[in-house]
Amino acid sequence: MRHVIALDVGGTGMKAALVGAAGELLHQARRATGRERGPEAVVESILDFAAELSAHGERHFGVPAAAAGVAVPGIVDAERGVAAYSANLGWRDVPLRDLLSRRLDGAPVALGHDVRTGGLAEGRVGAGKGADRFLFVPLGTGIAGAIGIGGRVEAGAHGFAGEIGHVVVRPGGAPCPCGQRGCLERYASAAAVSEAWAAASGQPEADAADCAKAVASGEPNAVRVWQEAVDALADGLVTALTLLDPRTLIIGGGLAEAGETLFTPLRDAVRRRLTFQKLPSIVPAALGDTAGCLGAGLLAWDLLESTDPSEVTT
Repeated sequence: MRHVIALDVGGTGMKAALVGAAGELLHQARRATGRERGPEAVVESILDFAAELSAHGERHFGVPAAAAGVAVPGIVDAERGVAAYSANLGWRDVPLRDLLSRRLDGAPVALGHDVRTGGLAEGRVGAGKGADRFLFVPLGTGIAGAIGIGGRVEAGAHGFAGEIGHVVVRPGGAPCPCGQRGCLERYASAAAVSEAWAAASGQPEADAADCAKAVASGEPNAVRVWQEAVDALADGLVTALTLLDPRTLIIGGGLAEAGETLFTPLRDAVRRRLTFQKLPSIVPAALGDTAGCLGAGLLAWDLLESTDPSEVTT
């Protein structure tokens, strides 16, 4: 049976699958990245994992994987197949595509940015299925975005498209590691809400999920912290809507797990800020932590269908 390898590499763990031509998951596996052993060890873990997946596929389906797709965090130069930079993994200019292709006996490899790859899956087979234009925004440790157009995800001229977390929503506000002050992710990410609620509640271990529970019970300080995050998020999203005019806005990540505790006030806050813009459908992501792996499989199949691999958009 013809299949591809899909790998989603995170800061501490990897999710993988063998994916059939219809998108079916034929085999799934997980493994630690080995980050504690250094950047080179992470690369070797990825190569070993891919080789094991390839061997599994050949044993069980009679043929080697036709291609592989890999999603990684940080800055990705998809055209050159290079993981240019990742603070989480300690990488700089790792030629991951070529390394993987060699380990997989010359199989073609597509390399993609983790959020854009997850957005590709959400747009094609998840919450954005059927939408010609969508914006996928996961609210996790930080905030990023994936701009979907006609079934593809736009990477931008330099691979930085969709970085909505670094739109300034509070000028002169909290410093951001990117060098600016007042970036969206300093106010509306799951990490930012966790930090704000820990301070407001006097509980150092409290996190965003705890804040959401307190909001649902009507705790005034929690409601204040949550609304400040929602307002900042709405300000950033309206900027994105003004520029991109998506039909569907997909919100994912840890903060979205609060369900309508997030979505009801967020929809209201976005609606209040609109003037001439059209309100998109604002929906929760559907694929959870499988999005990156599913997207990596889509990248691999796209690569096989493309006459010029450099044209594959990640």
